[in-house]
Amino acid sequence: MLEFDNVSKSFWTGKQRKVILDRASFRVELGNSLGILAPNGTGKTTVINMMAGLEKPDEGTIRKSCRVSFPLGFMGGVVNKHTARENARFIARLYGIDPDYMEAFSRWLSGINEYFDMPVGTYSSGMRARFCFSLLLALEFDIYLIDEGMPGTTDAEFNRKAGSILRERLENATVVIVSHQASTLEKFCKSAAVIRDGQFVMFDSLEEAKATYDYET
Repeated sequence: MLEFDNVSKSFWTGKQRKVILDRASFRVELGNSLGILAPNGTGKTTVINMMAGLEKPDEGTIRKSCRVSFPLGFMGGVVNKHTARENARFIARLYGIDPDYMEAFSRWLSGINEYFDMPVGTYSSGMRARFCFSLLLALEFDIYLIDEGMPGTTDAEFNRKAGSILRERLENATVVIVSHQASTLEKFCKSAAVIRDGQFVMFDSLEEAKATYDYET
């Protein structure tokens, strides 16, 4: 279970305070994937980052009683001066899995060949994205967080391999996905919420959420 209890989050833009969430309370139960609809610029990535523990709320409590992923495509936590091999083995130790497995899996999936033994700071953005995505897929979580704005990769072979693994994982996992388009959520979610002006409103179905979202947009 992932629960937000009376959570508030805002930022000072230099001219005004931008409210992301205002005393939001909701729960993500395992087995019930959740889609979150919100217009661009309303803080979708911030909400996902709070779920992952990458950002803290200003007020309220976030509780987790299961394994929650970092956002798909998240590139933090990787040290540029270290090689992919060194990064993979370090992250394996953080998550308590076999470093040899993590190294072998991410080396195979990322497909960056000799660059795997070079500093990550020398990679192109596509190579770095492939490596970071492979790290996430080497780990297994109960809830996977997907941000529609996550960095992508244009490598067709990588997309094929990673997509196959991700689909297999999601068959037995719960997904939270944020997007500004309802069509992005349809393949993953039955229930959905809408974020607007700091208010988090939960609906029983994606259709209800979409109707409200389209009306207010």
